[in-house]
Amino acid sequence: MLRGLATVSFYAADVKAARDWYEKLLGIEAYYAVPSAEEPAYVEFRFGDFQCELGIIDAKYATHLVGPTPAGAIVHWHVDDLEATLARLVDLGATVNEAIVERGNNTGFRTASVVDPFGNLIGIMTNPHYLQVLQDLTP
Repeated sequence: MLRGLATVSFYAADVKAARDWYEKLLGIEAYYAVPSAEEPAYVEFRFGDFQCELGIIDAKYATHLVGPTPAGAIVHWHVDDLEATLARLVDLGATVNEAIVERGNNTGFRTASVVDPFGNLIGIMTNPHYLQVLQDLTP
C-alpha cells in the first residue's frame, strides 16, 4: 500500500550544477552528498512541511533514457502562491511545460508545471486538500 511520498529522484548530467540550482530554488543547501560534496554523484534535500526528500542522481546511473527532452512523472508540490512560484521558477531558468490550469469547477485546485534546466518535470499546485491535512495535523 502506498503510504506517502518518501523521495522524489531527479537525474542530471551535472549534479553540482543541479544542486546549485535547487539550492537557489529551495533556499537551503543539500544536506547529503555522496561520494563527496565536491564531486557528488547524488545529493539530497529535505524541505517543506513534511520534510519531503528530493534526490538528484547522476544521469549515468539512470535505469531509463535521460536526454535533452523533458522526462519523468510530474509530481506536484503544494505552493501557497502559484503565480509567484511559477514566475520564480522561470526566473531561475526553468521553462513552462504547462501554464496554470484550473482543475475542477472552481474548487481551488490549480496546477502548472515546468522543466528544470536539467530536463526534469516539476509540478506545482495550490491544493486545498493539502492545506486541510496540514491543518488537521497541527495541534
